[in-house]
Amino acid sequence: MRNSVLVWVLPLIFSTLLSASENIPAGVDTDQKTPPVSLSALAAKADLVAVAQVKDTDYVYTRSFPSEGSAYLKILIAYKLTKPNEEIIEIYEKGLHANECYFENPTVFEEGRRYLIFFYIDPDDPEDYLGFAEGCALEILVTGNNRYALKYPVTGIDLTDNLDELAVKYDFRDNYALVSEESLSPTERDDLLARGLIIPYYGAIQIHPRH
Repeated sequence: MRNSVLVWVLPLIFSTLLSASENIPAGVDTDQKTPPVSLSALAAKADLVAVAQVKDTDYVYTRSFPSEGSAYLKILIAYKLTKPNEEIIEIYEKGLHANECYFENPTVFEEGRRYLIFFYIDPDDPEDYLGFAEGCALEILVTGNNRYALKYPVTGIDLTDNLDELAVKYDFRDNYALVSEESLSPTERDDLLARGLIIPYYGAIQIHPRH
């Protein structure tokens, strides 16, 4: 299984990201529209930066879309943790809006998706975390040698970082490296195929290396 990803040695990258964050207060006004953001800026104002896996969700649905409720994520690797000894965190979201922070609930036959997450503590309920207006999560995949790598092209946060130069080939053992062709619009599929970012894979579309 092959995918085009951003291969990050995560502890090294986040030691760099977090070094810029020490004097920047957490929390943002989520009602304001925000421009694209860099990973370092997002990490700087976050109370929690981690690799986490979705364990369960409890959402109210409106016309098949989640409109309010909580997701429960298990922290796999914590890079910036305000509350000590946290293993499972609750992420509350409400409404339908740009960069909303809802997560897909795994079935009983699936592992939950893994994400690089950026959250701040809810000022009205310190037990909960909220996502930023810029977005809250970037999908992570498991490599063939059991490391974590950020899926490329990234979705979920509009980044200012130039990530193209970091996308390299990697082997994967993660079923989420495969996506059904029906999940892509014809325009999106054709664009990704033309750029060499996906290839047909046993009846499914798979993200493929550019380099």
